[in-house]
Amino acid sequence: MSKKISSNAPEMTPVKGISYDSYLMLEQLLDCQHRISDPPHHDEMLFIIQHQTSELWFKLILHEIEAAIGFIQQDHLEPCFKILSRVKSIQQQLFNQWAVLETLTPSEYVQFRGVFGNASGFQSRQYREFEFRLGNKNMRFIDLHGGVTSVNGERLDRIARAPSLYDEFLRFLSRKGFEVPADRVNRDWRLPYEGHAGVVQVFKVIYDNPRKHWDSYDMCEKLVDIEENLQLWRHRHMRTVARIIGFKRGTGGSSGVNFLKKVLDVSLFPELIDVRTEIGK
Repeated sequence: MSKKISSNAPEMTPVKGISYDSYLMLEQLLDCQHRISDPPHHDEMLFIIQHQTSELWFKLILHEIEAAIGFIQQDHLEPCFKILSRVKSIQQQLFNQWAVLETLTPSEYVQFRGVFGNASGFQSRQYREFEFRLGNKNMRFIDLHGGVTSVNGERLDRIARAPSLYDEFLRFLSRKGFEVPADRVNRDWRLPYEGHAGVVQVFKVIYDNPRKHWDSYDMCEKLVDIEENLQLWRHRHMRTVARIIGFKRGTGGSSGVNFLKKVLDVSLFPELIDVRTEIGK
């Protein structure tokens, strides 16, 4: 006798009120992928979705970092540990996502590269905001986003004038009695951060006795995680670009791979690396 196979499908009732589609606004979201190549190139869809999903992850990263900054300002580090662990996981997701774009070959990409003109990831406002929030600030990038009179430029200008995540942590340490140099507690926040030997000594005190300074020690390590994962992402970005376009100039006017190589030398939290040489001395 044959046995009836159950579908194991749950009993469904008509949706009332908010549905999965309406909550996530899927009709609008899934209508944002428009190939402009003519005729539409199959692989352009991959290229669009790769960058759109990256922007969504950057939006979440910024949401989390803003929250972390707020907690540090309130002298409350503990919530930051969970928040920055989440940021690290998002960064790993962004790193792994390059593998999808790497399935695009140079022969395929060249067939539609010209259709988006000078549009470039170099122009991503959210990525630039991420760098600014971490302390890698360059006011020239504000002009790239339309200057201070544009919506994006005004937002970047406002962020540039505020302490970064790292700045706020140093200010927290100063409030807790650590001898943070005065010119690292109050300075022109628009300028890119530069390392200071006095900050290395502050971190040495923390690393030499982590149990006594556990929250500060844990925060230091979370920041190292963020920088390390950003550097890994930058390197994967550079290698992916080299794989697809070689050493051609970027669509946004940058030198392409050569520019991305130079970015690898930028350190966000230099004293957190320098202190490792001093530990145990």
